[in-house]
Amino acid sequence: MENVIVETNFTDVKLLRRGKVRDVYEVGEHLLIVATDRISAFDVVLPNGIAGKGKILTGISLYWFGQMKDIIDNHIVATEVDEYPEVLRKYRDVLEGRSMLVKKAAPMPVECIVRGYLSGSGWKEYRKSGTVCGITLPAGLVESSKLAAPIFTPSTKAEEGHDVNISFAEMEKIVGGETAGRLRDVSLRVYTKARDLAEEKGIIIADTKFEFGICDGRLILIDEILTPDSSRFWSIRAYAPGKGQDSYDKQIIRDYLLTLDWDQTYPGPELPGSIVEKAIERYKEIYRIITG
Repeated sequence: MENVIVETNFTDVKLLRRGKVRDVYEVGEHLLIVATDRISAFDVVLPNGIAGKGKILTGISLYWFGQMKDIIDNHIVATEVDEYPEVLRKYRDVLEGRSMLVKKAAPMPVECIVRGYLSGSGWKEYRKSGTVCGITLPAGLVESSKLAAPIFTPSTKAEEGHDVNISFAEMEKIVGGETAGRLRDVSLRVYTKARDLAEEKGIIIADTKFEFGICDGRLILIDEILTPDSSRFWSIRAYAPGKGQDSYDKQIIRDYLLTLDWDQTYPGPELPGSIVEKAIERYKEIYRIITG
């Protein structure tokens, strides 16, 4: 992985939006998604990024998109720069390994979250009410408990700030009963297959979120899938319920930021080199384990 932080600035290609990590460009009838090396925490993009992170996220997504083709199609058109439109090829140095040319799809207005373990906002809600997104769970579960079966817990998509967990009934009101049912069923099938594949490699997928869109009247997977930015990966060997687990993601960065006197608003603090190094190693490690 390169040691420079990669950003995009293509003057002759139309920028549609700059997300916290991904930049999306319009290229004719397709979109170009570029995973930069930016890193965000608590919904704030930090001043320094993690070199090579965009390539790692893209590589992991491509691995999983390939694994799930028997369940649902995805938005990928091409991932090799040589197969991109001519206008993009001069940006090969930036695009190689961290970009996807994809179909235009109408994104679903909800995020599809599947939880196999009790963690994060799910654990917070369970402690308060014994439920997660309106689903009643057995009494006596502890933090990081494995659930008897994975549960589907959708959320809204917030333009700014945090997404909000909603019940399945609320989701049905947003997308309609039939679509809600299809999103739930496909999400659970994809998660279950990924969980089983990951366990063979010594990894627990505690929870994950999927994004779907409609393209040519069909439901497809879009955005990223099963990366450390959208999922909680734990080591089976180190797993110990009753506490938070060590995750293969940016938890190292979050933990460091929580030691600072920072109100979690812009501008974010500069990360010290030692924290960045640790984070890079975690990302590289999960990339190696998952993609082999």
